[in-house]
Amino acid sequence: MQGLITRSIAALASALLVTTGPAAFAAADDYRLDKLPPEQRELAEWFNAFLIQMDDKYFGRVAEMNGELVFDDREFSTEWSDHEVSVTRGAVMEKAGRLYSMGKKQRVERGGREIVWSRFYALDMHPRTPLVGMLHAAIVLQFFGDGSSYAGGWLGTMPGTRIEEDMALLKRATDDYFASADVDVTQFRRLVCKGTDDTVPEFRRLPACVGASFYGPPVYRGETGKTLNFVAGFYDFFVETYMDVVEKRADDPFTEADILAQDKMRKRWFMDQVFSDPYSSVQIPFEVHSFWNAAPVVKF
Repeated sequence: MQGLITRSIAALASALLVTTGPAAFAAADDYRLDKLPPEQRELAEWFNAFLIQMDDKYFGRVAEMNGELVFDDREFSTEWSDHEVSVTRGAVMEKAGRLYSMGKKQRVERGGREIVWSRFYALDMHPRTPLVGMLHAAIVLQFFGDGSSYAGGWLGTMPGTRIEEDMALLKRATDDYFASADVDVTQFRRLVCKGTDDTVPEFRRLPACVGASFYGPPVYRGETGKTLNFVAGFYDFFVETYMDVVEKRADDPFTEADILAQDKMRKRWFMDQVFSDPYSSVQIPFEVHSFWNAAPVVKF
């Protein structure tokens, strides 16, 4: 892949050990940008800069929690996409994974349109404490040969043990963000709860209905830039709130029942990715999603 850059985690205390960073991050030098008209190129460049910011900010939070960052970076290529994956593990955030995908081809069942430029980015967090569920935070921007475009995403948490105070905090953060933009949260919360029509209910993840899914109607019809700005702002706001919850609960006592609830949740997420999610189960190779977002341990 072209234009790889070495990432740095800025402004960390000198006591932290940062041995490597996700070295492969093609957002820095994107040769496909030249294929876009000026207005779309400007939006794509903004999106690339936003993704680098999210990488630095939230791997930085993980470094603060774990006291070090040691990354395992891998690259995968299929006829559909090129994937860059980075994973780090530690004592507080047991596993943090990032996927950066550059789409090349759209499946016929999803429209079969020519992809000019497409980027999918996701952060998946698995805290060691069973008192906080995992985070799945995805955002996507695409431009097609017919001039159309799409911005979407999915922000949610899958709890094992449910601490209602924490669920209420995440739900309130979501509600407040939508209300601040005078956007009705109803359909976006419904989608995060039920999933799209092509998920398989038997194996689907069981999210808390506190986040939002944008894999449906756009926030602002016919305005991809405005929709992207809304989704990106929510992305940062929701992930930050979630990370605050992880830090708050990191040292709280827990029981064997909490561990069992975490095991059940982690297994359900793994089953969702293999059998239910229409993107990861069909288009992303098992080697990619199992490395990127599967829990550190999945028990059967």
